[in-house]
Amino acid sequence: QVQLVESGGGLVQAGGSLRLSCAASGRTFSTYAMGWFRQAPGKERDFVAAISWSGGSTLYADSVKGRFTISRDNAKNTVYLQLNSLKPEDTAVYYCAARRAGWYHRSHYEYDYWGQGTQVTVSS
Repeated sequence: QVQLVESGGGLVQAGGSLRLSCAASGRTFSTYAMGWFRQAPGKERDFVAAISWSGGSTLYADSVKGRFTISRDNAKNTVYLQLNSLKPEDTAVYYCAARRAGWYHRSHYEYDYWGQGTQVTVSS
């Protein structure tokens, strides 16, 4: 069992930056692929970024490529999402997720554990 706790969300002006963190419990964190997803009101949960168990490979949604960066520190059981050049359309609840299989996936159905989410609001 893995428990995930996100932090770092908040209100920021367009063009600003935030850094989200996701702290994981459990000794098997380093074997899990990790993903970030987001969900705006009335919309489906969308893929944002993912990282392999080792951190050696990453994947991004086209809408965030070049602006967001996912990383992980297995020694700290933490995955990060750096959000730069934020836009109002980035406003959503951001969730981190863990996948027991060591490779990532774009579909949220493929992830086994979820955090409670952290709100990101970007004002224009």
